Amino acid sequence: MNIKTIKIIIKGVVQGVGYRKFCKAIADELGIKGNVKNLSDGSVEAYAQGDESVLNDFIKSLKMGPNRAQIQSVEFEDIVDMFFNDFEVL
Repeated sequence: MNIKTIKIIIKGVVQGVGYRKFCKAIADELGIKGNVKNLSDGSVEAYAQGDESVLNDFIKSLKMGPNRAQIQSVEFEDIVDMFFNDFEVL
């Protein structure tokens, strides 16, 4: 397995639509560790740690989002030296 950690910024209509709950459900389903939170600019930030192929599936799901979300962009970058025990909504 190739475990890595990424930081993800999701922009669009992603607050007030259940996006963080959706994100946690997908992370739990895929066995991803990390966290997700709302940012003051209206976007959502997530940290995700897992096998690279699973992270790719996670990103695909984040681009779809829950029904009421309107995703404009999903940007991500590799992060080093961050470790998580589970996935939580902050």
